[in-house]
Amino acid sequence: MDTFQTIGQSNELSESQKRALISLLADEDIHVFKTIREKLISYGTTAIEWLKPYLADPDPVLRRRTRDIYLFLQRKESDNRFLEYCLHNGENINAEMGAFLLAQTVYPDINIVAYQAILDSYANEIKERIQGGASPAFILTIMNDFLFTELGFSGNEIEYYDPDNNYLNKVIDRRMGNPVSLCLLYLFISWRLLLPVVGISMPGHFLCRFQNAKGETFIDAFNKGRLLSKSECIKYLVQSGHGYMEGYLAPSSPRRMLLRLCANLHQIYSEMEQLDEVHRIQRYIVALSK
Repeated sequence: MDTFQTIGQSNELSESQKRALISLLADEDIHVFKTIREKLISYGTTAIEWLKPYLADPDPVLRRRTRDIYLFLQRKESDNRFLEYCLHNGENINAEMGAFLLAQTVYPDINIVAYQAILDSYANEIKERIQGGASPAFILTIMNDFLFTELGFSGNEIEYYDPDNNYLNKVIDRRMGNPVSLCLLYLFISWRLLLPVVGISMPGHFLCRFQNAKGETFIDAFNKGRLLSKSECIKYLVQSGHGYMEGYLAPSSPRRMLLRLCANLHQIYSEMEQLDEVHRIQRYIVALSK
């Protein structure tokens, strides 16, 4: 243990010391492993680069334990990045980037640019099918047919409280989500097409709204893009016990939409009694509420 003692007392590690430290992750003594794990974590996100070469190590124990610490540190880095993003942007924060940064707090390896390219491709496909001067009804029909019939996006009614319904990468991968995440997907594509679509954060549900000089149409992305009138939305609010206030059908700011996602996650993790996740999400809620 002389090597370990030397390493443990050092603040600046040489390459050989880093290798020696990481190699001890495969030690059969669980106490040694836990001590080394804590030591590596104490170096913070700096240790991420040290661990990378060992993610494909031939020793399965070392590979598994390295990846555990690597992902822990990556998540910590993503956690800080999302918090900073929330704290340093205003009400009109870029909701798309915010949603992907939130997803990285759980899935740090995701390539945001690649997912944005997927959304670009969806928008381009819809654009090719929309004729110049098309009516809102025609545009929404084209969008709904493409997203909900051809691609098969749908509301996850069976596992409604699955946390993954709130993470945009998983929504795109699995083509299912909850009302907020599916509406965000709908919004991000609509904005690429320069369509006048906003998010409506109703109590108990979330919708999109297409509005122009000729009128307004509400879109229920969770229910395969079902089109609703304002009177039908009011009827839903009354029948669900929320009553009606004009503000319930007002556009939601991008910041409020991210807050709604986080509020969903907070409720889900609370019911699952995952306290570490509850505390993590609580920090995001506080940051977004400022």
